[in-house]
Amino acid sequence: MNVPAARKRLTLTSRKGLTWTLILAIGLLCRYIDVQIIHNITYSKRFSNQFITDRVLQSPRGTIYDRNGNPLALSVTVNSVSADPTMMRAANVSPEEVADVLAPYVRISKEEIIKKLNEDTAFVWIDRLLDVPNSNGVEAAVKAAKYDFIGLHKESRRYYPNDTLLAQVLGFVGFNEEGQADAEGKAGLEAALDDVIRSNETKVSIYNDAAGHPVFESVQSQFLPNQEKSVNLTIDTTVQFIAEQALDKAMAETKASSAAMIIMDPKTGEIIAMANKNKGMSKDINKLKFEDYRNNAVVSIYEPGSTFKPIIAASALAAGKWQLDTVYNDTGTILIDGHTIKNWDGKGSGKVRLLDILKYSINTGMVYLGTTTGGEILTDYVKRFGFGKATGIELPAEGDGILFDPKTMSKLDTATMSIGQGIAVTPLQMVQAFGALANGGKMMKPHIIKSIVNPDGTIYKEAQDVEQGQPISESIAKQITDILEKEVSEGGGHKAYVEGYQFAGKTGTAQKLDAEHGGYLNGRYIASFIGYGPVEDAQFVALVVIDDPAGTYYGSQIAAPVFQDVMSQLVRYYKLSPTRSKHGDKDKSKAETKVLTVHRNKDGSVIVPNFVGHAYGEVRDWVHEAGLTFKPNGTGYAISQDEAVGSTVEQGESITVHFSR
Repeated sequence: MNVPAARKRLTLTSRKGLTWTLILAIGLLCRYIDVQIIHNITYSKRFSNQFITDRVLQSPRGTIYDRNGNPLALSVTVNSVSADPTMMRAANVSPEEVADVLAPYVRISKEEIIKKLNEDTAFVWIDRLLDVPNSNGVEAAVKAAKYDFIGLHKESRRYYPNDTLLAQVLGFVGFNEEGQADAEGKAGLEAALDDVIRSNETKVSIYNDAAGHPVFESVQSQFLPNQEKSVNLTIDTTVQFIAEQALDKAMAETKASSAAMIIMDPKTGEIIAMANKNKGMSKDINKLKFEDYRNNAVVSIYEPGSTFKPIIAASALAAGKWQLDTVYNDTGTILIDGHTIKNWDGKGSGKVRLLDILKYSINTGMVYLGTTTGGEILTDYVKRFGFGKATGIELPAEGDGILFDPKTMSKLDTATMSIGQGIAVTPLQMVQAFGALANGGKMMKPHIIKSIVNPDGTIYKEAQDVEQGQPISESIAKQITDILEKEVSEGGGHKAYVEGYQFAGKTGTAQKLDAEHGGYLNGRYIASFIGYGPVEDAQFVALVVIDDPAGTYYGSQIAAPVFQDVMSQLVRYYKLSPTRSKHGDKDKSKAETKVLTVHRNKDGSVIVPNFVGHAYGEVRDWVHEAGLTFKPNGTGYAISQDEAVGSTVEQGESITVHFSR
């Protein structure tokens, strides 16, 4: 072996290795200088984009409570569900098995779940922001199945514990770009109070996994939510439930397109309940459509019909243009500027006073009263009652209504306004105006927020009761109230009668306006009833509006019973003592009720007596003795009658009397 040659070859090889090592080291040094010094910013951004993301997070929105501290809208932490299909396949679990476990709790079908689980990815969303029951359910199901490849991520979601109760008032919130449902309020109080209860935004850095998906645990560890301001409403959840339950029943019976009810305290203007129902509306809040959130009680306008007559009558009395004992001879028709206006039944009532005109809703009498008072005077008083402009309640999209221009309105315009036609009002405006009748002439501004409270419990803002003026005097309010009480106890509003209590009110039936073509929609109506009481110390003023019912459409037949249903429950809920006996006026007893006798005119016609307070058998015997046909409604004691006291009926005609039960 040639040793020197071998040593020479080894030396050359070592030198070559050293050379390559030196070259590699120099290359690495150059690369280090390039990455860490020359292009440091570029590569840092690339790293950050891959592993760290800046994300805007929001704390939960403030809670909305009713007047008794019951939560109506609050933010809760719920689960969002993801999956890692690669891990699932590695665990030898089929998409079908997983779909069977998840399907009962998520909002997509088994087929959609299977499709997602078959994707070639390490991360896929199954569903986001489950409701509270399903959030709890899926957590238990995934834990029981021991699915490590199913991820449950805690996120904040707006929760309405009473489901659809008060939905149109509360509204809803939308989603932000991160998919969170505690972002911007989109309707109702959620929108109106957005600046007050909307969550704080905080920018945080979130670590991502290799696939670029957020590691949610890193979010939770870095971000603790701040409690926002909370809101206390004037709403009583129990009263709201009673109102909505009554509207559900009315909707089922009438097949109406929608219905609304407002209940307000006339002394303070506090809204105790505001209920809306739409045809086909789901009872599951997750299935409500955007149009279901329309608050018809505030935003819709309609012709009030006969419910507007007490406002006109009060205005005429206040202006000194009419007196309670003013007599009008009703022939059944009246001619105004070449147009004939008739009574609803086409009949005349002879000589009548304001009591009869309102009690029996005599159109001709109201037209004469209105036209003799004058359009400008009436419009001035109508505006004092708050019509023609929004009330200013703390809810979005409130309507203004429509009135005639007093400077250009014709005599016919005055006539139609006097019977509640040709103008348009909102339900809330009607409640505000009737609140003045119930409150001795003082009109209070409707409001639905009682207070706003800071996170530390201190008061941020407390609502004040606001008087909107006094459109009429206390004496005139009392005069109209006395008449409207008889409308309920003796007149067309008898189906609103609350046993043992005195309520005042007025029925209304109006044709629906054709918003597209003008005029009216043939055969389509809005039925309503508005009332207040107990009249000695009114606690409630309430309006019921039933839009486009099928079949019977008179307010006296379908709206008044809703009022009676709700008020009968409220007097018990508020523990109000009865003030009226079964026999009529509170000071009248059965022993004091006069014996019914038949009085005939020379031509054989019969004079109608006052049946109120008499037992069913007494009235039946009188009718048979008089040779008339008996049409009773109920049994017990008479509370009202269709034929006016003192009017005359011919032999063979019918007598309709309404009884207490």
